[in-house]
Amino acid sequence: MAPSEVLVLDNASDDGSAEAVRARGEEIELVALTQRRGKAWADSELMRRSRGRWCLLLNEDSELVPGATAALVGALAADPQAACAVATLTRPDGVPQPSAWRFPTVGTALAAALALGRLAVVQSRGARTRRVDWGQSAALLVRREAAQQVDWMDPAFFVYSDEVDFQKRLALAGWHSLYVPAAVAIHHEQLVTGAMPKARIVEHARGRDRYMRKHHGPLAALAVRVLSAWTYALQALAATVLPGHDPRRYLAHAGAALAPSRGEGLAEAAERYNAQRTARG
Repeated sequence: MAPSEVLVLDNASDDGSAEAVRARGEEIELVALTQRRGKAWADSELMRRSRGRWCLLLNEDSELVPGATAALVGALAADPQAACAVATLTRPDGVPQPSAWRFPTVGTALAAALALGRLAVVQSRGARTRRVDWGQSAALLVRREAAQQVDWMDPAFFVYSDEVDFQKRLALAGWHSLYVPAAVAIHHEQLVTGAMPKARIVEHARGRDRYMRKHHGPLAALAVRVLSAWTYALQALAATVLPGHDPRRYLAHAGAALAPSRGEGLAEAAERYNAQRTARG
C-alpha cells in the first residue's frame, strides 16, 4: 500500500478518547472539537483536511479485516467513475449485515411495507464487485476528487441519511458507488443490541424525511412517512410473539416516522450537551 495518513476526530467527548489518541505518540492528526457537531459535518471536515487521493471513512465501531483497504482501493482505482466503495459488513459473530441499498423512493418504502425490502432494496449481495446506489459509511472509501466536486456531505443531515444524500448527489453528478465483497469489516454496531435511545430513533426518522423532501418533494416524503410507520407497526406486532424483540422500540420508530419533527433528536441533544459543557467552563 502507498503511504497513508490517519486523521481522528474527537466529537467533544468526555471519556478521555482525545487523550488516548495523543498518548499513542503516533503520526495521527487529531481534530479535537470543543463543541459537538453532526456526523456529516465531521466526515466532511476530515475529507477536507486529508491530502490523499482516497478517504477511508471508518466509524469507531467498525474494524477492518486485513486486506479490506487494499480491496477497496483496488476497486476504485479500476473504475475511474466510481466515487465510493463500500465493504461487506459482518457482525462480531460473523453474521452478514446489509451494507448497500437502492436509493430511497416511495417504491422502496412500499417494498419494505410488503416485506420485500431485502429482496428488492438490498444490493450488497454476490461474490463480485458490483455497482450499487449507495453504501453505508461505517466502512466507506471515497474518491476525494468526487467528494470535493459535490461540496462534500450536507451538514443539514446531523446523522443518518447523510451518506445516502452524499451518494445521491454524486450519482446526479455522473459518479457511482461500488459494493466490494472482497473487503470485509466487522461492525460492532451499538444499535443492533439493547435499547435504541429515543433521540436516535427521532434523528433516524428526520434524516429519512429530509432526504425524501430534498430529492423527491413533500408529497413523496409524506407517502414514505406513512409507509414507514406501517412497516414499523407490523414489526411491532410481530415482536409481541418473537423472542428477543421489543415491540415498544418498533412503535417508537412508527411514531417518529409519522411525525419526525416531534421530540428531541440527536441534534437537540448535542445542543443541550454543548450548552452544559460551556456552562461548566
